[in-house]
Amino acid sequence: MPVNPFHAILAQTGAPGLKTAQWKAAACLYHAYFTGLILTVASHKGGAATGEWIFRTFRRQHHDKFLSSFKKLGLEHLPDAVAAAQYHYLSNAVGGVEVEYIYEADDKAWVHFCHPRWMYEGAALCGVPLQVSHGFLRGWYGHNGVSLGNPRLGFVCTSQDMTAQYGLAGYFRQFDHDLSSDERLRFAPAQMAPPFDPAAAPQLNLDDWPAERLHKANRNYAMDYIKTCLPELVATLGPGEAGGLGNLAGNIIGRQYYRQVQALLGTSGDGALDFAHFMTAMATAQDDIAECAGSEDDATVRIAGWRLMRDREDRHPSVFEAWNGLWQGCLAVHNRFLTLQIGDRMDYGDDAFEWRIRRVG
Repeated sequence: MPVNPFHAILAQTGAPGLKTAQWKAAACLYHAYFTGLILTVASHKGGAATGEWIFRTFRRQHHDKFLSSFKKLGLEHLPDAVAAAQYHYLSNAVGGVEVEYIYEADDKAWVHFCHPRWMYEGAALCGVPLQVSHGFLRGWYGHNGVSLGNPRLGFVCTSQDMTAQYGLAGYFRQFDHDLSSDERLRFAPAQMAPPFDPAAAPQLNLDDWPAERLHKANRNYAMDYIKTCLPELVATLGPGEAGGLGNLAGNIIGRQYYRQVQALLGTSGDGALDFAHFMTAMATAQDDIAECAGSEDDATVRIAGWRLMRDREDRHPSVFEAWNGLWQGCLAVHNRFLTLQIGDRMDYGDDAFEWRIRRVG
């Protein structure tokens, strides 16, 4: 049974409202895309390159999100080790991730990401190299003390998923001396996280987090990973390889998840205009403006806004190439006799994209 009340709300079945269903669809697809990207890069480029990309992704995510979210959660009054652990417990709980928090002392507090891990759904964990865990830990957890202005705060990792231990676990610790860059992240696999007591864990007011707000936050959680990781993939591998591998992963994930996402959106049919309606619904799920027109054999979709990459000034056109693989993959399942073409009216500067969906031959 989940210990996270937010996770329980997100897992509830039934007939959600249209907006909530759209948010669930976006969260589902982007969550799967992130996992698929990790597996694709690992299988083609190896563990070292994948770990470097994940490090860059989480370090950038840390710079973008950590301090602003930390202040919103009102944790400034706590000792730094305790505040850091509570931050990771609360912020991940809102994202639907199962996490435990254990206070041990003012200078030592634990976090434990339980199985099944959100990031590696299903059997995916079997294909993720250990360097991904190290990149994640170096990029984010090993930088908490730096961001909080506390040179004595570090993170000790006691368990990792890829080594068949008890999930990802460790503790934030304030040491009695300033830490060098190599000391901010340490490994102590012989140590075991203490038992978790939900009653002793920090709580967010459920009244402040109704189901609708929670589903929107869950969508944002999944989308933010893609917003960060695609530009960093380009920076790590270069635009040619990043665009190609990102597109390949998107194609596969689109094929695997189209029917699930389509069911959430409530779209149907197998014509060109039917798929245009699907793309329009997905755009709406991401808070973009979209319009479509056409027939069952030839239709167009125009999307303006591209909230996914808003404020990412350093993105290369290959980021679009990678992302576009999702819709190519979805269309292959929708109707393999249709093709998706990028329209003539394409403006990366204005984040306006147009596609033409037409029958082959």
